[in-house]
Amino acid sequence: MENDRNERCPGGFSSPPCYAAEVAPGYFDPLAVDPEQARDVARWRKAERGRLRAERQALSVADRGAVAGSLTKHLRSFLAARFDGARGRILSAYWPIKGEPDLRPLMAELHRAGVAIALPLVEVKRAPLAFRRWTPETRMVRGDWNIPVPPPDAPAVTPDIAFAPLVGWDDAGYRLGYGGGYFDRTLASLAPRPFTIGIGFQAARLSTIFPQPHDIVLDAIVTEAGVQVPRSAS
Repeated sequence: MENDRNERCPGGFSSPPCYAAEVAPGYFDPLAVDPEQARDVARWRKAERGRLRAERQALSVADRGAVAGSLTKHLRSFLAARFDGARGRILSAYWPIKGEPDLRPLMAELHRAGVAIALPLVEVKRAPLAFRRWTPETRMVRGDWNIPVPPPDAPAVTPDIAFAPLVGWDDAGYRLGYGGGYFDRTLASLAPRPFTIGIGFQAARLSTIFPQPHDIVLDAIVTEAGVQVPRSAS
């Protein structure tokens, strides 16, 4: 079977990769009880991550800044409409890496408006993420993957609302992340679960990510084009 695939897919993956083409209605099992199918989906996701990240990194600084500016406007409006601006709530954001939209000005703005801002970090490998309080005055330290995080003496908190950076996304509300499983693992562990807003580029939209049992649907997805996947707030 592998040789047949190689003959049909010379040169490796394309978009969509040949493995994804085989994840068709008669083949795709959403419960992922077929290990071969699960491997195909994993290969497809790896290829899509590489493609989408390369496209994102190729954007100019000006274009990336324009995306972040539009995202900030849409997020500000969304939080105002759904959560009265999130004042008095704990909101987990993220420190931008690898070409992600930079929302740090919005984080500072929300902090000034009375929103408690937190940042996620890895305290234990392959375990749910932890969250520490952040302010514009926080002296950051280097965390896992060399990402700046609040120091150990920053207060630990549990978010009411969480921003989830996306590599890719689909209209069903599923997120293609970096492949470590940290965010899904974290959402599965939190009770009550925070209202989770995926943050990404409109160009990263996929027809499907071929969701697996561990994938958790997001409550909303926002891109520079606006709110793409709205759901009811709890």
